Amino acid sequence: MKGKIRHFGVIRAIEPNRIRVLIAQTSACESCRASRHCSASESKEKIIDVYNDAEQSKYKVGDGVMLVESHATGMKAVLLGFGIPFVLVILILFLCALLTDNEPVAALASLASLIPYYAILYLFRNKLRNTLNFSIEHPTRKSEQK
Repeated sequence: MKGKIRHFGVIRAIEPNRIRVLIAQTSACESCRASRHCSASESKEKIIDVYNDAEQSKYKVGDGVMLVESHATGMKAVLLGFGIPFVLVILILFLCALLTDNEPVAALASLASLIPYYAILYLFRNKLRNTLNFSIEHPTRKSEQK
């Protein structure tokens, strides 16, 4: 399906209103022949929580599933996690440098501006969880949804 981000994973736990799925996150160069000799390639296992899945009772621990998310949702997550904080730091840095003419103070103020930003994100984590959420489908059902 075009416009979707997909990750294969294995269900590790099923809890009320939450399914925990283990995925292997790999770097883009892992498929390269020289990756065994290169320190740039990496692979990590991550646990992804999927909330409020309507078909939760159909899954069991150990099932292989496909986690699906739209590109738009992925871009929104990147914007909230990296884009807005970057703009905030640069903006505060330049404003404080112009107003105080003291670069160390401007640098500290720009970094300190991240504390309330990420605190606000933390306070709204439940609302964000509903909008930035993966959904689950069985790999065998993928052909049925086309």
